[in-house]
Amino acid sequence: MFIPEGFNTITPYFFVRDAARFVDFLSAAFGGVEIHRSLRPDGAIANAQIRIGGSTVMVSEASARYPAMPGSYYLYVANADAAMAQALAAGARLEMAVADMPYDDRQGGVVDPFGNIWWLSQRLVDAPYSA
Repeated sequence: MFIPEGFNTITPYFFVRDAARFVDFLSAAFGGVEIHRSLRPDGAIANAQIRIGGSTVMVSEASARYPAMPGSYYLYVANADAAMAQALAAGARLEMAVADMPYDDRQGGVVDPFGNIWWLSQRLVDAPYSA
């Protein structure tokens, strides 16, 4: 099995209204870098690939066949407090303030302007989650 560089076995695929604005949000909020974009005949995004850290996500303009469908995502970051500030400055809304969690993550949550929930998580220990 071949998986392209930057992709994982499971790759999130976002269907959102105003996909171009969502791509801009991913860049501003999470440091996303657009690595590919193809357009539909109407000029809307058919597929954009955005690299965030070591992962790639895909984005398409929602349609009648593929309606917008928000989800929830767990994003590991180097600094949860800084990531939270950056996401809020990019237009996200606070869901949960950053705090130290009992499972050794420093974490907070935001909701992006497209309805997706992002859990911004900084691992505090160099160890797996305990049972």
